[in-house]
Amino acid sequence: MDPSRYEVNCSILFAELDLLERPAAAKAAGFDAVEFWWPFPEPVPGDRDVDRFVRAVEDAGVSLVGLNFFGGDLPSGDRGVLSNPKRASEFVDNLDVAVGIGERLDCRAFNALYGNRVDGLDPAAQDGLATENLVRAAKTAGRIGGTVLIEPISGVDAYPLKTAGDALAVIDRVRAEGADNLALLFDIYHLVANGDDPDALLAQHPEVIGHVQIADVPGRGEPGSGDIDFAHYFDKLDAVGYTGPIGLEYKPTGASADSFGWIGR
Repeated sequence: MDPSRYEVNCSILFAELDLLERPAAAKAAGFDAVEFWWPFPEPVPGDRDVDRFVRAVEDAGVSLVGLNFFGGDLPSGDRGVLSNPKRASEFVDNLDVAVGIGERLDCRAFNALYGNRVDGLDPAAQDGLATENLVRAAKTAGRIGGTVLIEPISGVDAYPLKTAGDALAVIDRVRAEGADNLALLFDIYHLVANGDDPDALLAQHPEVIGHVQIADVPGRGEPGSGDIDFAHYFDKLDAVGYTGPIGLEYKPTGASADSFGWIGR
């Protein structure tokens, strides 16, 4: 794997710094690209806050290669709002803002967290709402040639997409409504933590992979802190023709700047 393909998720790495300082820290650590979860507490931040974020990325001299749509309060357990009838309007309101940032920073990959199941609501109704909103997201991202990513997630029982198959079913459902610019976020950490089979996905559906993220299992630390054979998966990704970036989305066991030694190994 060419080390230049690695990029830093600045929402989880360099968390010891102010968010706007993190792109420059990633550049100082030797990276030319970054990604972020939604970097604001609200779905529609003020223009000044958006401008400050854009300038922080531009001034650092890094590319933004991935951005989440608004997903609620992640530290409190939210994992998206697009399938929640009481909150889906926040997702819809966020679409133009997120894609606008993507257009300014030449970012074309947008992660749409599906949302947890809501007690007392029919899952089928949530899925129908999710389909409608993902179609909206795909059309909005499509205006700039963007792709909407669908991600299986571990560690949250109420989150319904736990395997690649779960995510592929959503992608198929949205594509059936005429939106074809959706892809899988292939997060090796979440798939392995959930007991899924990344090798089967790579063998059967490599064409659906739109982005890759990594962290080790257990613990979600840097590669080498757990049990995943990353060399194996990197070789497989190369073999199936994945040429995109590899997002480092792990919790460093020490200082962020000291957590990249595994790359040289």
